[in-house]
Amino acid sequence: MQIKEILSLSPSNQNLVIKGWVRTKRVSANVAFIALNDGSTIHNIQGVVSDGAVSEETLKLVTTGACIAMTGTLIPSQGQGQSVELQVNSIEVYGVADPEKYPLQPKKHSLEFLREIAHLRPRTNTFSAILRVRHALAYAVHTYFNQNQFFYLHTPIITGSDAEGAGEMFRVTTLPATNPPLTEDGKVDYKEDFFGKETNLTVSGQLEGELGAMALSKVYTFGPTFRAENSNTTRHLAEFWMIEPEVAFNELEDNMNLAEDFTKFCIKYALEHCADDIAFLEKRLLDEEKTKKKEEQSELSLTEKLRFVTENDFERITYTEAINILLQSKTHKQGKFQYPVEWGIDLQSEHERWLVEKHFKKPVILTNYPKDIKAFYMKLDEDGKTVRAMDVLFPGIGEIIGGSQREDDYEKLLQRTKDVGIEEESIWWYLETRKFGSAPHAGFGLGFERLVLFVTGMSNIRDVIPFPRTPKTAEF
Repeated sequence: MQIKEILSLSPSNQNLVIKGWVRTKRVSANVAFIALNDGSTIHNIQGVVSDGAVSEETLKLVTTGACIAMTGTLIPSQGQGQSVELQVNSIEVYGVADPEKYPLQPKKHSLEFLREIAHLRPRTNTFSAILRVRHALAYAVHTYFNQNQFFYLHTPIITGSDAEGAGEMFRVTTLPATNPPLTEDGKVDYKEDFFGKETNLTVSGQLEGELGAMALSKVYTFGPTFRAENSNTTRHLAEFWMIEPEVAFNELEDNMNLAEDFTKFCIKYALEHCADDIAFLEKRLLDEEKTKKKEEQSELSLTEKLRFVTENDFERITYTEAINILLQSKTHKQGKFQYPVEWGIDLQSEHERWLVEKHFKKPVILTNYPKDIKAFYMKLDEDGKTVRAMDVLFPGIGEIIGGSQREDDYEKLLQRTKDVGIEEESIWWYLETRKFGSAPHAGFGLGFERLVLFVTGMSNIRDVIPFPRTPKTAEF
C-alpha cells in the first residue's frame, strides 16, 4: 500500500510494510522517529522505532535520502500532525545516502540550486507537489476531450514545415557535421539527407491537426513542441508540451466557448483532486510574497487566483476596444506602462495583466487582432485589417491561450502565405484542404507548462517541467 492510502486508514494494529525515502530522522529518549515519503502524497508517515527494535548498525544507515522498507504495526499517533503512525519492528535498507554528500538536507533550498540537481529535486516537497499537479492536469485534459467526443491525434514531431513562419526551429539531420554534401552553388544538399529534404522539430501540431478535423470533426493534439529561440526569460522553454484542439464547423464564438469551458474544467479538476498539494504550494507562495515589496505582492492567494478563473465569466472584447481602454487609463496617462500603447502593437504582459487584474477583475478574451501581428492561417475579417484571432488572458500570467478561426478560403490563404514569405511548396498539402470540401473551423493552442505554472503558483516555467530545456541547458 502507498502512504497516501495508509494515512486514510483507521488504525487497528494492522501489520504493514511501508517503503519509501527518508525525509528526516530524529532520536529522542531512546526512541527514533523516521519521516518516510513515497511520493504518493505531500504528507509523510511517521515510523516510531523503540529502543532495541532495530539494531544500532541498521539505524545508523537510516539517514535523510536513504531508501528503506519499514515493517510494523499501524497504531493511532501519539503526536501532532498525523492521525496514524507505524510502530516499527524491523527495517530493511535498500539504498544508503551519505549525509556528508547527499545534497537535499532538511532545510530550505533555492530553486536555482534545485535546477542544478534536477535528478533529485522531485524528492523535495515542492517538486513532488508540482509533479502530482502536473499529472492531474494532464489527466484532466484527456478526460475533458474524451467526454466531449474529441479524438486524440498524434501529429509529427519531425516536420518539413514551419507552422508559425517564425523560422526558429531545431534542424533534424543525419548529414555529417563536417564536410556535408554540397550542391553546385555551395549550399548543403539536403537531398542527400535521411528524408531527402530539410526537416526540423515541430513548433506546433496545429497544421496537421486541421487535417484531422477535416475528417473527424473534433480532434486535439497533446505533445512536445520545440522553439530554437534564444530566450532566457522565466516564461520560455526550448522544449514544452502543447495542447491544440481543432474543431470543424466552429467559428470564433464557438472557439471562445470551448477555451473557457476547457480551462475551467482543468482548474476545477486540480482544485478537487490536488487539494493537499495546492494548499502546500499556497503556503509556499505566501512565504515568498512576504519577501517582496508591498507594491509587488499579489492581491490574491493561490486558491483565490484559481477560483478567480473558475467562478467568473470571461470578459470578451476586441483588440481595438482593449487598446482604447488602455489609452484612457490613468496608468497610461501617467506614463506608468513600461511599453507604449497604440493600435497595431503586440500587447505586452503588463497590458494584458492590467486589463485582467485592474480593469475587468476577471479573465479576458481579446479578439480580432491586427493581421500583421498574427499568423498567416487566421481568417481575415471583412475590414481586411484584422483577423478572427483570440487570446485568453489570466491574472498573474497574461496570455495563456492563443487561437483563431482558420482561413478556409483557398485564394485568401494562398495570398497570406505569399505575404509572409512562406513557400507554397512547403505546405501544399495544407492549402489543398481548402480545395476539397473546405469548411469553417477553429482551434487554439495552450502551452501545458503555462497552465501548470498558473495552477501551482510558481514564478519560473523551468520549475514546472521535470527536466527543462533552455539555452545552454540540456544536462539531464
